[in-house]
Amino acid sequence: MNKSTITPVRFAFMFLLMAVLLVLNVAIARADDKSDDKINKALIILTSPSLQTQGMAMVLGNTMQAQGVRVDVLLCDKAGDLALSATQSPALEPKRVTPEQLLTKLMSGGASVNVCALYLPNSSHDQTALRDGVGVATPPAMAKMMVDEDTRVFSF
Repeated sequence: MNKSTITPVRFAFMFLLMAVLLVLNVAIARADDKSDDKINKALIILTSPSLQTQGMAMVLGNTMQAQGVRVDVLLCDKAGDLALSATQSPALEPKRVTPEQLLTKLMSGGASVNVCALYLPNSSHDQTALRDGVGVATPPAMAKMMVDEDTRVFSF
């Protein structure tokens, strides 16, 4: 028999070897894709009037920020009241902190905080009533942020 002749056993072995290499290649490619799953930017849209929901949104925002995520916050409807310098909510257990204190911590860590474009015109407040550093969002800027593939959007 000629050495260059491919026997059924050799063919099966080569086929199996190629299949294993293909599976390994796919597994490595998927592992590479998983490493890109880490988010770099987060947009928190907070509309809830619930004190606990507001507090938890801020806790999660601070936690993401501590993990290296750039956090942006959009406050709308009743949650927009958090942006007012006059707002003083009751402290939440177990740390005895208010959502406003958690928001301030988030801002001191570099988060941008804005009230939605409809908040001030539909309230009795103007921009001077907002906490230092809080802005007024524009729909084009927020829409751009919401559809940015590098930004994960969280709504509370």
